[in-house]
Amino acid sequence: MRKRFLFFFLVCLQFAAFAQDIPVKTLPTEIFKSVTRKATDTFTVWKWKRGGLINVNFSQGTLSNWAAGGDDFSLATGAYVNYYIYHQGGKHNWDNNLDFNFGLIKTSSLGTRKNDDRVEVISKYGLKVDTTGKVFASMLYNFRSQLFDGLTYIGDSGYLSSSFMSPAYFLLSLGFDYKPSPVFSLFLSPLTERITLVANEKLNSKGVYGVPAGRSYIAQIGAFASINYNKEIFKNVKYKGKLDLFSDYTNNPKNVDMYFTNLFAFKINKFLSATYSLDMIYDDDVRLFGKNNNSPGLQLKSLIGIGFLMPMSPVVN
Repeated sequence: MRKRFLFFFLVCLQFAAFAQDIPVKTLPTEIFKSVTRKATDTFTVWKWKRGGLINVNFSQGTLSNWAAGGDDFSLATGAYVNYYIYHQGGKHNWDNNLDFNFGLIKTSSLGTRKNDDRVEVISKYGLKVDTTGKVFASMLYNFRSQLFDGLTYIGDSGYLSSSFMSPAYFLLSLGFDYKPSPVFSLFLSPLTERITLVANEKLNSKGVYGVPAGRSYIAQIGAFASINYNKEIFKNVKYKGKLDLFSDYTNNPKNVDMYFTNLFAFKINKFLSATYSLDMIYDDDVRLFGKNNNSPGLQLKSLIGIGFLMPMSPVVN
């Protein structure tokens, strides 16, 4: 477990190097501040913005002599952490995002179980190639994994189905990024390498997540598309969505893998909020544990919570 926390700390450290003394005040906005560099510099204006959001949700229930039945005790908690660093200046555009989700549920009959666990890092660098400043020749890096063991339950028995770096997805992509507004972007790439890693020996011996049995990873070359949308769609209602699509050139290219995340944040007051998240994953190489092993399936995760909102005000320099 110490190794897992150390890994998460090192990932955060990459971003923390840019972040010092971030005050907690208001929700992030999309306003940049220009900073003029020396006249000898290639580009005269640089714009940096960094900030983030911490959201903690929980619910608890207790029953005593309850005739209708139910668990005597139940507790559910979840946390979402986002940190971003954006750069825009001259012909350059560089977006960096860190997302971390974690949730637990505990009941008197089932004990403690994990219901959310995700770490994702995205870094996208672009060089402007048109006069409007909306199209960029870009390179994208994406890492996605988890920190703790995940169990699939069949009846009362739990079977190991995932673990730290099992799976882990590494994606490196070259393409074009279309950014017509600060809230929307479309990235298209005809050349993408995706590596799926299963580091846990118990899991890679079974041949899961598309990695052949006995191997720890598989590399794939294909096409990739990513759509991102982040906006306050109504007053005090913010939506953040991301849709990733990947097609493997060498293995059933018509069967497109999908990774779709949606988050709605409803602001109640300065420190209280309600959230709803819906994640959908389809990977043609993944045979679901305990299901029909001859076919993949659509994976769904839906979570609702009310809790504390701790926004980090954007720092501009």
